[in-house]
Amino acid sequence: MKPEQLPLLNSVSAPAIHPDGTKAVVSVVRPDFDADAYVGQLWNVPLDTNKRPRRITRGFRDTSPAFSPDGLVLAFLRSDAEGKAQLFVVESAGGEPQQVTDQHGGVSGFAWAPDSHRVVFTSRVAEPGRYGTVDGVTSGSEDARLIAVNQYRMNGVGYVLDQRQQLFVVDVPELGGEPVVIPRGRAAHERPGAKVTGVPDARQTTFGESDHEAPCFSADGRFVYFIAALHDGHDDDLVTSVYRIDATGGEPELIKPHNPKLQTVTAVRASTDGRSLFFTAQDLGDTGRDFVARNSVLYSMPVAGGDAVALTDVEHLDISGPLEPSGPDSVLVLNTALGSVELLDVTAAGSLTPLVHGARVVTGATVAANGEIAVSFLDASTAGDVGSLERGELRLLTDFSAELRNSSRVSEPLDFQAIADDGYPVNGWLVLPDGPGPHPVLLSIHGGPFSQYTGAFFDEAQVYAAAGYAVVMCNPRGSSGYGQSHGRVIKERMGTADMQDVLAFLDAALSAHAILDADSVGIMGGSYGGYLTAWTIAHDHRFKGAIVERGFLDPVSFAGTSDIGWFFGGEYAGATPGQLVAQSPLAVADSVVTPTLVIHSENDLRCPLEQGQRYYALLKERGIETSLLVFPGEDHELSRSGTPHHRKQRFEHILAWWARYLPTASNRVTG
Repeated sequence: MKPEQLPLLNSVSAPAIHPDGTKAVVSVVRPDFDADAYVGQLWNVPLDTNKRPRRITRGFRDTSPAFSPDGLVLAFLRSDAEGKAQLFVVESAGGEPQQVTDQHGGVSGFAWAPDSHRVVFTSRVAEPGRYGTVDGVTSGSEDARLIAVNQYRMNGVGYVLDQRQQLFVVDVPELGGEPVVIPRGRAAHERPGAKVTGVPDARQTTFGESDHEAPCFSADGRFVYFIAALHDGHDDDLVTSVYRIDATGGEPELIKPHNPKLQTVTAVRASTDGRSLFFTAQDLGDTGRDFVARNSVLYSMPVAGGDAVALTDVEHLDISGPLEPSGPDSVLVLNTALGSVELLDVTAAGSLTPLVHGARVVTGATVAANGEIAVSFLDASTAGDVGSLERGELRLLTDFSAELRNSSRVSEPLDFQAIADDGYPVNGWLVLPDGPGPHPVLLSIHGGPFSQYTGAFFDEAQVYAAAGYAVVMCNPRGSSGYGQSHGRVIKERMGTADMQDVLAFLDAALSAHAILDADSVGIMGGSYGGYLTAWTIAHDHRFKGAIVERGFLDPVSFAGTSDIGWFFGGEYAGATPGQLVAQSPLAVADSVVTPTLVIHSENDLRCPLEQGQRYYALLKERGIETSLLVFPGEDHELSRSGTPHHRKQRFEHILAWWARYLPTASNRVTG
């Protein structure tokens, strides 16, 4: 894969399966250089393999499809070129989509009511006078912000105190009937003087000083359950809880377990039999802040609160959504495991059935009334596809990566295991380029750190392999998917076992594969990967070059500048100044001799630009060969969701850096 082939990367959403089990609908989104944005539409995927998938919408970017429970209507989000999404509905048999919302802050998510006539959705509500709510008042003309809390910014959003995410309920109009006309100025959410036609009036149901997340209706449609931090002292911890509110409005009610722990709840769903609430949560220790390497557990409790029963093992399983109902008292969940993401079916009684496992990354699944299951997934040969489960086997229904595979070679990752110096096993992959070698090697380190590499298609590794590099990537201690103990080893010990593991994996790969050039090795990583790259090159000087991207480089200043700085460094590195300095790449940067490219984004609130600037300045002062590459308008997610032309430029700069310090036959400095 080459940087100019980014538009061939099709990302596939979680599927929406029709209740009759005959078809699924997914959104397929790709980068587009002409629009310099992400464009995509909805595709109908018949579960009959004799019929081909087809595009069914023509919006700029259509995402998040969901059928109404009666199967008559398909709802989805349609974004304009500026990225603001609104809710649309269309008859499931086809027709013209009808707009249902006109939120100034756009719509970020939604869920159907059981009656198929209402939808609950989330939208940010801006404080009057901010974020364009008053014509002519730009961000530079807004009033000053007086801040007295820890949690006031979020990467990718900006300030959150004055634009909290709230819940709204809207009645879905009869499709094909007369359009609704709202007189000028009637809707509370519209800008003064704006005219809205054809859009029903949505009712705001929450008003709390917290972001309200993941809404779902109760089985009888009377209540809406959601996740928020509405407790006293919520600014000083990471605790979130399940609440419910009458679907017509009112005061939120805390749904409290009888055996409470300090937890952060990440997803909630009511069972279809109306008896239970399923939710996923992470324990946060005694402080409510100890989030380090905490696996998420699936729980079940009565809908009004009571005994919360853990349904999955906290040490060995790490559970996430979709929490899609698979029966009256069961849900589908995903489990991060050993470099893969599995699909599991779990009942309220604790019965667990693996449905999809092995060398795949499942991204979503839904169940039809007849038991048909549609699954979206990634593997070594696809950036996203859809399949259905048939007698325990995943049957492929789409091939959205065909054009990418046909236009460029896709290198299949090789599973590999190494043994660290202390006898600990380290798992990972090698992605090899064409040719007999010896090939220059790039040691790539993932972010997180409680995250994981998988054997699925990874555009970064494919671009570097196409340029002639062997890519080495592993899941050292600190990573997810190998149990909580594996992840928590580096708490207050960053740069110890994790560095030992990545170097042991590199050494083992070099020894086992003669086609790897042990004398031509580079190192690179982003976020925590940027941290470990910067830390490693201060202690190991074998590398011909390094790339430190969006790094966590100084835990001391991070505490005052990052959106998560008020807790992250203290939990991972330790609470004392001595601990922070002892694990700071900036503090050991005077030992670096490796030529280093520092990459950062201007709007990165997670690892702020000053982290990269100060690191670059120190290397520059010491005479180390270094450059600082800064992307305007981008945030921490540049490499994953930055504008297409910036993502292409990023690859081009990275390859140019490696052409200088690790040239290959197909990637070398010319002219």
